[in-house]
Amino acid sequence: MTGNGRYYVYILASGSRTLYTGVTNNLKRRVREHKQGSLPGFARKYRIHRLVHFESFADVRGALVCEKRIKSWRREKKVALIERQNPAWDDLAADWYDGEVSEKQVPRLRSG
Repeated sequence: MTGNGRYYVYILASGSRTLYTGVTNNLKRRVREHKQGSLPGFARKYRIHRLVHFESFADVRGALVCEKRIKSWRREKKVALIERQNPAWDDLAADWYDGEVSEKQVPRLRSG
C-alpha cells in the first residue's frame, strides 16, 4: 500500500460515521496522516480517520474517476458500498502501524 505505481480511492469514517472520500498513491502514509491529524481540512475537523473502504487502481485516471463517482453518490449508496465488504465498519488500518500512531493521537471511536 505504498507508492508502488498503484493509486487508491479510500473512504474514512468518524466515530459518528461522518464520511470522507479521497485518493492517494500511498494509502498507508495517507491514512497515517489522517490518524495523526496532520492534514488540515474536513477530515481533521471532524476527526475522520477510520479506514472503512479502499479500492486499488493501476492508473491515476481510473482512481480519480472512481473518487469523483463516489463523491457524487448519496450517503445511502456510500454506506452500501462500505457494508458490502466491511459490514461492521472495522478500521481496516487498525494494525498497520504497530505503535507508530499513539493512542493519544487517535481518539477512541465508538463501534456502531
